[in-house]
Amino acid sequence: MGVGGTVAKGGHTSNFAHLLNPNRKWYNNKRLIVLHAWMVLLLITSSGNGFDGSLMNSFQSLDQWKDYFHNPQGGKLGLLNAIQNIGALAAYPFAPYLSDGLGRRRTIWIGATLMLVGVALQTAAQNLGFFIGARFLVGFGLTFATNSAPMLVTELAYPQYRPQLTSLYNSLWYSGNIIASWTTFGTEYVNSTWSWRLPSMMQGVPAAFQFFLVLLAPESPRWLISRGRDAEALWTLAYYHADGDETDGLVQYEYDEIKTSLELERTTSVGWKSLVRTSGNRRRMLIIVAIAWFSQWSGNGLVSYYLTKVMTSIGITNTTIQLLITGILAIWNLLWAVFASFMVERVGRRLLFLTSAAGMFIFFMLQTICTARYLISGTHAAAHAVIAFIFLFYASYDLAFTPLIVSYTVEILPFSVRAKGFNVFNFTISVALIFNQYVNPIALDAISWKYYIVYVCWIAFEFVFLWFFIVETKGLSLEETAALFDGKEATEQIHAAGVSEVRTDDVLDEKFSA
Repeated sequence: MGVGGTVAKGGHTSNFAHLLNPNRKWYNNKRLIVLHAWMVLLLITSSGNGFDGSLMNSFQSLDQWKDYFHNPQGGKLGLLNAIQNIGALAAYPFAPYLSDGLGRRRTIWIGATLMLVGVALQTAAQNLGFFIGARFLVGFGLTFATNSAPMLVTELAYPQYRPQLTSLYNSLWYSGNIIASWTTFGTEYVNSTWSWRLPSMMQGVPAAFQFFLVLLAPESPRWLISRGRDAEALWTLAYYHADGDETDGLVQYEYDEIKTSLELERTTSVGWKSLVRTSGNRRRMLIIVAIAWFSQWSGNGLVSYYLTKVMTSIGITNTTIQLLITGILAIWNLLWAVFASFMVERVGRRLLFLTSAAGMFIFFMLQTICTARYLISGTHAAAHAVIAFIFLFYASYDLAFTPLIVSYTVEILPFSVRAKGFNVFNFTISVALIFNQYVNPIALDAISWKYYIVYVCWIAFEFVFLWFFIVETKGLSLEETAALFDGKEATEQIHAAGVSEVRTDDVLDEKFSA
């Protein structure tokens, strides 16, 4: 179901369900096809991020890369893995101001430009310092693109497909992961520095597409209205959502709802303090910071960046086998994440989060037990079981912590603080990643498999947190989610301002009770 589909309980439908043209599907309407082509251009931002996430893991399996940079270990290896996120941290103070000030498209273009420069320097790196500096610049540029791209997807999408498209954004992280893994697998047999320079160069492909095309894409109607460019916003909504008909009921509903919500938001402060000023925003930020941290601190960091070390610890030392497992795991992850993206509106966010956490707990615990058995007794069956449980762990992780962390964050934030709140989300992820990338190799060297127990306990805590704090947003428009965090009064203000009924009281009661 799309946004206009059935609500989680009671069989109620969203207010604008009847406004959606049942004959206007993404595959049979020319303008929706064009709109989704632009969406692909935005979604590949995550592919570039995923490419980098797999690149360092793959490089650690390449003898040519290790020999060229004198086989970095310990602190140097931690810095190599963390430097991209350190670059991202440096860009966070500027990203939301560019997104809100210059617009979503221009900010993506700036990010793509900086990434291309960083990729060029990384490809041409002559020493370790050169390589580290290039990765810093890649992370710096990527932050601008990743701050704006998912917001533009959410704010521009046709309502029926918004949840699925925004969920696909982070799921496509694995498309870059797959390309990086299999490119490095193929270049393993290149007996020169091009075995790692070629994958480095390919990292810039998504940014190159965005550099040439993104300024031609439509801008966010919400951003246009926030800048007083109402006519352009109405034209954009009409052109892509109703074949150019500005009097279409859906277009008028979207336009009125956005305009009224923005007018109400203008009466409140939109500085950084606004993120914690109201009880609704404090609850939003608690959830956002938590799921951002959980997404990197659920044991997946051991696999994403140190799979080579994990495999070596259980006796899988052959480079070809290591790269093959990495490549197959990336495909497995993509399939599960895309599947979950299309289930968002069918089963709801809350059930996906809880199922994901429960599955991660079970399979990471079993992975820990089998790793211990192999290291204690040398049983090869236990080593093979570890690989199986890694795959099952990731299937569980991909049900929520790949597709939902971005889409859920963006949809629960009101427009006025969306860029800043999403920046906090990205900042939290970078801090968690940097912590992981420095601590994981040291902890693995020091206490081996016993370090896994820390994550087993932490994942149990995650499940408890998600049970009490995750709010279901299934079946709601972007503007309607305000009622879940700011109370019914927010919805009543929108009603009084002239927008047709957003949600009846009984449906709101069901959402609050959930």
